[in-house]
Amino acid sequence: MSEDIIETLLSGRLADPDGGPPLCVPTRAVAIADSLAGREAELVAGLDLGPRLALVSDVNTHEALGERVARALAGKVDLTLIRMTGRPHADEATVAAIRRESSACDALVAVGSGTINDLCKYAAARDGKEYAVFATAPSMNGYTSVNASITLGGHKKSLPAVAAAGVFLDLDVLSKAPVRMIRSGLGDSLCRPTAQADWLLAHLALERPYRTAPFALLADDEAELFARSDALVSGDLEAMRRLARTLVLSGFGMTICGGSQPASQGEHLIGHTVEMLAPADWPRAFHGEQVGVATLTMARLQERILDGGPPRLRASAVSRASVEAYFGAEPGAACWSEFAAKRLDAEAAEALSARLAERWDEFRARLSAVMVPATELDSVLKRAGAPTAPEDLHWPRPFYRDAVRHAREMRNRYTFLDLAADSGWLDDAVIL
Repeated sequence: MSEDIIETLLSGRLADPDGGPPLCVPTRAVAIADSLAGREAELVAGLDLGPRLALVSDVNTHEALGERVARALAGKVDLTLIRMTGRPHADEATVAAIRRESSACDALVAVGSGTINDLCKYAAARDGKEYAVFATAPSMNGYTSVNASITLGGHKKSLPAVAAAGVFLDLDVLSKAPVRMIRSGLGDSLCRPTAQADWLLAHLALERPYRTAPFALLADDEAELFARSDALVSGDLEAMRRLARTLVLSGFGMTICGGSQPASQGEHLIGHTVEMLAPADWPRAFHGEQVGVATLTMARLQERILDGGPPRLRASAVSRASVEAYFGAEPGAACWSEFAAKRLDAEAAEALSARLAERWDEFRARLSAVMVPATELDSVLKRAGAPTAPEDLHWPRPFYRDAVRHAREMRNRYTFLDLAADSGWLDDAVIL
């Protein structure tokens, strides 16, 4: 039997399909098993994190797994328990609180999923410490990435963080997570085709850097995951294994590239925009639920543009005033600084239009080759009972339409949203 791709990657022996040296990641250990019960102390000890550890969880994740990990570590290390109350937010205030409570510790052990993991990896990075994570839900792909999604001044940002020394996924625990969190992980995994097409577009149109390595990591597991998405919500551990592996490998893809480009493009910009601007009293949507719905929007938009001739671009009509009017003064100023770096003036729009006209057939063929039809992506979500439309997440259509139109203003990342907006397609495209 050939060696598993995760094991080969961790050993630093995985060939780079882009022709560079063998791929390597800073994470030292990954354990994905039907059950990790009884192995918790052994897994942590193998990382040599130091004698004083902070175990970070919230009320729900402590009940799901944190208490079990705490019992396993008790008496073996000097353990500080940090249990977040209420619904913790991945923001600067919560990071500061974790840093204060763990100041005397050598390293952090996160027990949780998206928010807890982001808080710990960013707090650890700020203090020059290591951290490990025991996952409690297969809800997102950040366990193995080196960036954290943290809100600063009302603006959700992807910030540099420390890589997890160890990532431990107990499939029995993951399968018992709330079903919406399982569907969220599926939604976060669904965007590989749209994110790859967006990133490749920026490479072809603007000659920005691009790599195939992160997508090669995913190929086998993604195909099986998409084919068996219905089994995820029925407690099937083999289907859960495919999701867990996909999330781990997606995170490693970001780590290899030094940023979130392989897994976060137009669909994530839409999701982040909704998250920033949705009223606090609206029903909460998980990150992956947002991404799943936005991925379908991006897939339809990409298909519609590629079905036509080369787009003819105009200078962007977006102004600082319009960005601040939509996002608010402080977050709008931060968004503008990002958007201004990619904003097309008349000369740049003319040059890009000429490039697209000259090479459109080539670009269209290469982009189509990495995509998955929107109808197929829709089926993957529906078979798992996951949200597929804004209404499923209680988002009014006018609100969502505006979010799609403004999402490109959040970040200096060129996507099909930019291509569509500057060529007049975004208003005409079927975005819902």
